[in-house]
Amino acid sequence: QVQLVESGGGLVQAGGSLRLSCAASGRTFSVYSLNIMTWFRQAPGKEREFVAAVSWRAGNTYYADSVKGRFTISRDNAKYTVYLQMNSLKPEDTAVYYCAADPIHNIYTAKYDYWGQGTQVTVSS
Repeated sequence: QVQLVESGGGLVQAGGSLRLSCAASGRTFSVYSLNIMTWFRQAPGKEREFVAAVSWRAGNTYYADSVKGRFTISRDNAKYTVYLQMNSLKPEDTAVYYCAADPIHNIYTAKYDYWGQGTQVTVSS
């Protein structure tokens, strides 16, 4: 089993920045076997949507069009932690951000083996 814990959310003004962290823990073999780490977000009344993903070993990255050029996903293999650096934040980025590991179908669909509890990001105008 793998546990994912997000941190770093908060309230920021439009144009500001935040960095989210997602730490993976659990049985060493389970954590080491993780393949893809992904950030999703869910605004009130909306479906959970893909934000960004990174492959654990190769470091390949994938982004939603809405965040390209503003958000950067990265990982620290030694710490089993994934980061989401969010710059030039907009009010429409307001949502609960979730970390997820290992997609069941594809990286863009919100069906994953493991989920964190979520962290709130609020961007004021």
